[in-house]
Amino acid sequence: MTRFLMDTGIAADYLNKRLGVFDRARAERAKGHPVGVAMPVLAELAHGVERSASRERNLRLLRAALPTLRLWPFDQAAAFEYGRVYAELQRVGRPMQVMDVLIAAVALALGNCVVVSKDSDLSAVPGLAVENWAR
Repeated sequence: MTRFLMDTGIAADYLNKRLGVFDRARAERAKGHPVGVAMPVLAELAHGVERSASRERNLRLLRAALPTLRLWPFDQAAAFEYGRVYAELQRVGRPMQVMDVLIAAVALALGNCVVVSKDSDLSAVPGLAVENWAR
């Protein structure tokens, strides 16, 4: 079983059924693969809802999608992965947004997890599998 953890941009495409992301997620779930987001991604999605001109519509979309998604925590194991990954990226001089490092840390702590992203930065994280489902 492979877990698929969507980053914020792909998760927004999932919510809005854009670029084939929703269909791909449904196909992966049909194969028995969990698809979801990490809690930091949910926080970013909630932030997007709050600053949106279509707040009520977007809040309904997000709330309707939550039962279809696995929600993975930022837990103790992820915290230690975050520290390791962030330090490693700093050592090699590879800057990365904190949110991307948090997402990578959750995926690495889960194990057997692919991050689904349009963001090429995540590909720089050693040992992290990344796919782009957007067509």
